[in-house]
Amino acid sequence: MTAIARPPEELQEDFSTREVAQRLGMAVRSVQLMVDRGELQAWRTPGGHRRILRSSLDAWLTGRGLAPTKGGDAPAPVETSRKLRALLIEDSVHYQNLVALLIAQQFPELELHTANDGIGGLVMYGQLQPDVLLVDILLPGIDGAALVTSLRSQPLFAHCELIFITALDADQRQPYAFALADLPVIHKPRLVTDLPPMLTAAIQRVSTTTSA
Repeated sequence: MTAIARPPEELQEDFSTREVAQRLGMAVRSVQLMVDRGELQAWRTPGGHRRILRSSLDAWLTGRGLAPTKGGDAPAPVETSRKLRALLIEDSVHYQNLVALLIAQQFPELELHTANDGIGGLVMYGQLQPDVLLVDILLPGIDGAALVTSLRSQPLFAHCELIFITALDADQRQPYAFALADLPVIHKPRLVTDLPPMLTAAIQRVSTTTSA
């Protein structure tokens, strides 16, 4: 972490690690790791406490299509729409484009958002509260199985339909059985064939829950 000198009058323009964690819906340790990796810029107070630059946090949020911080408040919530939202967490640009094409052609009622890694996906999930979550099992930053296990502990997840996508075959998926149990899984070679019916079923369940 690069040390950055900040005058006292500017202290309120930056955030503590805990404040950022609360704003992003993440663990404090996850935010500390983001600082260590250089994803967020921070400096230390004379007492040794980290302060994360507001400009750095805003740039990180904006780079993921999220609203930046506003004044002393938490990042502004994404504007709510009755259009169903789908969040794809996938690091492969090829499969990002393939899923986007399938949804644009066959599911115009879905508004698709994409995250490139697990940490960004966690933040976007909290911001967007999607109706459908499409997540790869293997992701940079945090693997999809651990991500979903984390999300399942949150009340907001109860209203989200989940679909796993993976390049792993059935045998290779065995170490992730704890997270995949009773959940739909699409093998990437069958994405074009299997995604549409699974999305159709997920949308029907969401619509039924919403109208109940």
